[in-house]
Amino acid sequence: MAEEKELVLLDFWVSPFGQRCRIAMAEKGLEFEYREEDLGNKSDLLLRSNPVHRKIPVLLHAGRPVSESLVILQYLDDAFPGTPHLLPPANSGDADAAYARATARFWADYVDKKLYDCGSRLWRLKGEPQAAAGREMAEILRTLEAELGDREFFGGGGGGRLGFVDVALVPFTAWFYSYERCGGFSVEEVAPRLAAWARRCGRIDSVAKHLPSPEKVYDFVGVLKKKYGVE
Repeated sequence: MAEEKELVLLDFWVSPFGQRCRIAMAEKGLEFEYREEDLGNKSDLLLRSNPVHRKIPVLLHAGRPVSESLVILQYLDDAFPGTPHLLPPANSGDADAAYARATARFWADYVDKKLYDCGSRLWRLKGEPQAAAGREMAEILRTLEAELGDREFFGGGGGGRLGFVDVALVPFTAWFYSYERCGGFSVEEVAPRLAAWARRCGRIDSVAKHLPSPEKVYDFVGVLKKKYGVE
């Protein structure tokens, strides 16, 4: 287990990207210090640690910064090999393991490029463009449900527990209510198996501890709408 304060996470409470890192470290049993950032007045530490993108999350491991949430998840697997893996362990010459790792990375990337982007458009748009984004989100959720299939979790690390894709996707379940309200659809109706997966994940301590309530996220969306003048 990492020593206290060896791991420091620069983060923002509602960020699904930061929540990935928190959930991953909890799943691995790693102690870390959480530092909330004011995104309107970013700390010097954040700007020094991530001078390229100047955004959260940033993981500091013994003072060395690692940026980008999916990179951080893979780093945690590599830096703490004695903890439960999120990705299948890399075995030289094992094509099956290599394929499983590549597949998990693909779906995590899909979450970032499709679900996150569409979710942002859902609350920024109005009228028919917003309705179109709602239809697109429903299709994205169906696609993820098809990949989940009849499994309990997306997996990746093995052992019937949360894997790389689960950890990448599960923070967005706290946004499902906001997506429904903005998009005019029901996650339960368009993707019932994915909705059941979200409920299973929500009962896991590492997830429950680090995700805000859907209602609190919806209130935050209201703040964003006012900020960007899209009410």
